[in-house]
Formats: sequence, C-alpha cells, structure tokens
Amino acid sequence: MAKPLPNLLDFTLEEMEAFIAALGKEKFRARQIMKWMHQSGVTSFDAMTTLSRDFRTNLQAMARIHRPEIVKIQRSKDGTQKALLRLEDGLYIESVLIPGKSHWTICISTQAGCKMGCEFCLTARQGFQRHLTPAEIVGQLLTLKYETPEGPDINNLVMMGMGEPLDNYENTLKSIRILTCDFGSNVSNRRITVSTCGLAPQIVQLGKDVCINLAVSLNAPDDQIRDQLMPVNKKYPLQTLLAACKTYPMPGRRLLTFEYILMDGVNASRADATKLAALLKPLRCKLNLIVFNEFPGSPYKSPSQSDVEAFQKILIDRHFTTIIRASRGSDILAACGQLSGAQIS
Repeated sequence: MAKPLPNLLDFTLEEMEAFIAALGKEKFRARQIMKWMHQSGVTSFDAMTTLSRDFRTNLQAMARIHRPEIVKIQRSKDGTQKALLRLEDGLYIESVLIPGKSHWTICISTQAGCKMGCEFCLTARQGFQRHLTPAEIVGQLLTLKYETPEGPDINNLVMMGMGEPLDNYENTLKSIRILTCDFGSNVSNRRITVSTCGLAPQIVQLGKDVCINLAVSLNAPDDQIRDQLMPVNKKYPLQTLLAACKTYPMPGRRLLTFEYILMDGVNASRADATKLAALLKPLRCKLNLIVFNEFPGSPYKSPSQSDVEAFQKILIDRHFTTIIRASRGSDILAACGQLSGAQIS
C-alpha cells in the first residue's frame, strides 16, 4: 500500500519552512500556507490564492490537508455541544464545546481511548486504540472553529477530552507549538490548559518545554484512596506527583489547578477535605471540585449538595481558592469522564 502524502496540519512552522525549501520555494511561503490552513480554515490548495497556480498544483501532488470530520453533534439542555468526529482510519473521537458568558471553550482529545484505567472514567472503559497525531489534535479545533456557528467565538482550549495528553507527549507538545504559533492558530498560551492524571516525569518536562496552564486530576487525599481510583498512583504516588508539581512554572498570578472529582462514600467526607488541605498546603494552587458525573454501569454516586458545600468550606477556610465546577453536558455524556467516542445513531 502506498504511503499517504504528508498532512500539512502535522507541521510546525519550522517543518513547513523546511518542506517548502525542499521544493525550491521561499520560506515566507510556509507562513502563507500556515495562515491559510489555520487562520482561514482552508483545506484545499486551490483556495490558496496568494500562491501561484503551478505551485498549488505541485503542492497537491506532494501533500494533503486533512482534519477530522464531523459525524454528529449532540446538544445538551445547558448549551454544551458534543461532537463525534471520524478520523481517516475510521476511528471515532469526541470533542466538546462548552458555552461561557461571551465565548466558547473547546475540550479536545489527545488519544482514541485511554491507557490510564481510572475507575470512575467512561473513556477508560473503552480501552486504548492509539495516539492522535498533531493534525488530529489541532484539527479538532479547526473543524469546530470553521464548521460550526459557534466556532468563531472559541477562545479557550482544554486538553481534557479522551486520553491522557502527557502519555502522548511528543504529539501533544507539537500540537501546542502549532496552536500557539503566530502563523498557526495563534492561541495565547494563557488560554490553553493541559490536564493530566499525574505522569510526574512528563509534568517536569512540560514545564521545561512550554508555558501553559496545567490541571492535575487528583481525586484523593491519600495514596490509599488514590491507588483504588487511579492505577497511575502506584507508579507515581502522591509525594512523587506533588514534588513534580512544585517544579512546574506558573508565571505571574496564575495558579496550578488540582481537579477533584467528588464521589459519595469514597473521597467526599469532611475528613477527606481536611486531609486534602494538609496535603496541598505547601503548593500555590487552586482547586476545582467536580461532582461525579454518573454514567450507566458506574459503581460510583454523586454526593449531596450539602456534602459538596461542606467540603468546599473546609478548603476555603484554609485559604484555598476552591470552585465547585458546574457539570456541563452530563445529559449527553459530554461531562468530565464521560467521553467514549462511541458511534451514535
């Protein structure tokens, strides 16, 4: 089988310049092509009218532009939208559009499935299929930006969809560089957040490679509970994870975020909150409390509103910025931990 032509959405600016130079063209043409793809949403070389007709014909023979295709969009009663996207090899992934007051946030996937096996996550139950390429990661933003009415108002991006971003480290890092490039999607690094279940060495490396927001899925106040919920904790227990977090550079007034999914009878008691406050005391951080999003077949349940508020109060009383994050899109399985990439009828 013939090897497919390179997908130019996989290219950083530097790679595009090298590719164009190999074709005997000036480097500035690389910037033009990047802007056509990322800032105009073009998927056809014919539409790149700043390039000569002969060059466009040559490009068509040498490369392609392909991004994920929308199969279906489900709309939640709260305005959240979940997009089922098909990849070139027929696999399916999901992205989520989350409404804000005057903008939209896009939650994108970095893997088809997930290896991490967190007990409370529906994505984990699908197993792991493969890493997504940079074109498939960046392409989720481009597809929804240029093919939905809400697209032009997307201005925040979170890598919190299917998969563990730091398990697909090189492609995630490359995607961030394409997304933040002046000639790429030109997204401010202040508006990108990577979420991780706690791969400690990769957290340290990410802090050295780029400057973006980091959210760590914590979900337990001690190793005993976290071992039960998150297999990754057996490899990188809390002290190892928190030591890595201490090295992560958060410039200015930005804070490291810890996400904590509250599950009734598991990790949501007042004693758990007190223990969590003591654990995180040395860190400059904020906490997002997320009430567990129930899904079919899950053994876990949501705690009561009064328990959630009591948990929050203990943390606030100990001077932690603590937000109860509203669950968005749970009625269409679009909330945190509910994405599956399952084809929908």
